[in-house]
Amino acid sequence: MSEAQNQTTRVPVEPGEAHVLVVEDNVPNFVLIARMLAFMGVQRCEWKTSGWQVVQFADTLPRVDLILMDIRLPYEDGYQALQKVRAHPRLRDTIVCAVTAEASEDQMRRAKKAGFNGFLGKPLDADRFPNQIRRLLSGEEVWEWK
Repeated sequence: MSEAQNQTTRVPVEPGEAHVLVVEDNVPNFVLIARMLAFMGVQRCEWKTSGWQVVQFADTLPRVDLILMDIRLPYEDGYQALQKVRAHPRLRDTIVCAVTAEASEDQMRRAKKAGFNGFLGKPLDADRFPNQIRRLLSGEEVWEWK
């Protein structure tokens, strides 16, 4: 299935119904993301501190609509974790957005080539974040590094 076909088959998810997994090793960054998600109405937000065993953890959840994945993580980085997500039958079509402080056009291109569905540069913009998440949950790719 092509990327364009895959996007059109996704059913949009409202923030209040969304199950979001945040993979972030920095506690203050996770707290900020969780608060911004809660402000938008996301009630189901899970947290993993590394890419290691992220697939095993995600597979225990009833569903995962969106994974916000830091790139620089201990044990396994975001790229290694993404490969495992894409290889898992239940999770392979999950929307996965890179969220990183290493925000540059080159990093964004690398993330796109690796198979991420989006790229958000840190620091996250609290004014733009809700719209970025809504777009991701509707199946739209979001590539914003500034």
